[in-house]
Amino acid sequence: MRIARLLIELVILSALIVSTRCANYEDVFIGDKIYFTDADCYARMTRVRLCAQHPGLVLRHHNFENFPQGTTPHTTAPLDYAILSLSILLKPFAIDPIDLAGALISPLLALFGGWFLWWWSRGMRFRWVLLILYAISPILVHATELGRPDHQSLVVVLVLIAICAEIDLVRLDGVKPSSLTRWSGVVGAAAWALAIWVSAYEPLLLFICTSAVLVAQDRHLLFAKDRRVGWIVFAAIIALALAIEQRVPSLSILRQTLLQRNWSRTIGEMSPVALTSSIWFRWCGYLILIAPVLVWRAYRRKLQPPLFILALLVIALCLTMWQARWSYIFVSIFAIALPQLLESIKSGAAVYLAFTLSILPILRDWDERLWPNESDLAKRIEARREAVDLRELSLNMMSSDTHAFIAPWWLSPPIAYWSGQPGVAGSSHESLNGIVDSARFFLANDPEGAREILQRRDLDWVVVYDSDRVIANSVALLGTSVPPNPLCRSLERAPSQAARFLKLVLQNGTAKLFQVANKR
Repeated sequence: MRIARLLIELVILSALIVSTRCANYEDVFIGDKIYFTDADCYARMTRVRLCAQHPGLVLRHHNFENFPQGTTPHTTAPLDYAILSLSILLKPFAIDPIDLAGALISPLLALFGGWFLWWWSRGMRFRWVLLILYAISPILVHATELGRPDHQSLVVVLVLIAICAEIDLVRLDGVKPSSLTRWSGVVGAAAWALAIWVSAYEPLLLFICTSAVLVAQDRHLLFAKDRRVGWIVFAAIIALALAIEQRVPSLSILRQTLLQRNWSRTIGEMSPVALTSSIWFRWCGYLILIAPVLVWRAYRRKLQPPLFILALLVIALCLTMWQARWSYIFVSIFAIALPQLLESIKSGAAVYLAFTLSILPILRDWDERLWPNESDLAKRIEARREAVDLRELSLNMMSSDTHAFIAPWWLSPPIAYWSGQPGVAGSSHESLNGIVDSARFFLANDPEGAREILQRRDLDWVVVYDSDRVIANSVALLGTSVPPNPLCRSLERAPSQAARFLKLVLQNGTAKLFQVANKR
């Protein structure tokens, strides 16, 4: 009977995780093709394709963005080969196993994370508060949704495992070492190290903060005997990462120029989140309002979570207010802490009733996603049509030779993936020089100035998109005013009157493709 109950729990949780992560399937599976959710995903998938073509390749330089100089990316090998390994398993069942693996990798990671939390939280009184919030929180769903092969999906799962292992170690401190403490020490250390390997930004900062809080609380918590094997595992994985990647993480993201700051403002996940914003309720529900009261009650009854969890929660909150990309980590930590904070309330029925009412903003968000109004539905349909059109246009650029292109930066990674050609712009801060040149080209008021960029970058193709959006983005990036007659507007609205060095080759409802003539 107990086994049957556990299986039913696991099936319900799995169904929730899969259904929420795959709710966007209509935007990913269009016709018989697979499309990814944002530009970074296409850059990742270009890496995976190169790894498939050259087994064992570790990409330390991107030739497909910021052409011809390329970039030294911050992305690393683990997710590349996780996707590639999944594609090998899917090969007997799919026409395009690499694209299918890229679409499925994040929901599968989310499912694995959910199974881990289900196992780890066994015995907790309010474990389903944690599990349901993990399954349905829109921001956690976004991090691990279908068609989003992004490093954040792997980072979220690894950080979850690492923090849960740290909680076990702190709770068991002073208890006679057992297989559980040894397991927690090894798994936690491995999860931290792998997360830092995947991204030496959020996980590294969280690891440093966790270690600092544990040392401040009690040095023994960090250097106990049952952690020694874990530290060896941690050091071994970090050494392996350095040996494979053969580079150290760059801190350029922390040293932002004016152009970098301008560009960051055009990226949703780089934007700040005001403390008074209603988005917190859509991410966490109304329980976030009474979290300080729950902390106080738990502290009085000595039922509070370990100190480092509360410290990480405050740190992640502040970092999310600085950059929205930290929201994945904040909500993960908040979900882990909730069952322990709610322990101070005696009535289980009252807790689950309050939790049900508290997630109304989350459910409202899902209502808008699953049953959008006419305006939102029209935008989604338009976005799908644009993706299909852009893909068809990109296929005309395919060649065994290198013929680079210039396009708006957010379109460059998908065009590069579909055409196999390198682009001037990209979607990472390492491509900023190319992004700036792209903006200057499309805003150019002087044809000769535009031609100079084409010649300097040795380009063969120009992809012209909605001029209003390109102008707005380029002006925001460069911090300039709109010129009298920007090139992108004339190319979009009067392609037949294009400068003599640009020849219109193809156009559809979304974009126009020009070939560069008389390059010299």
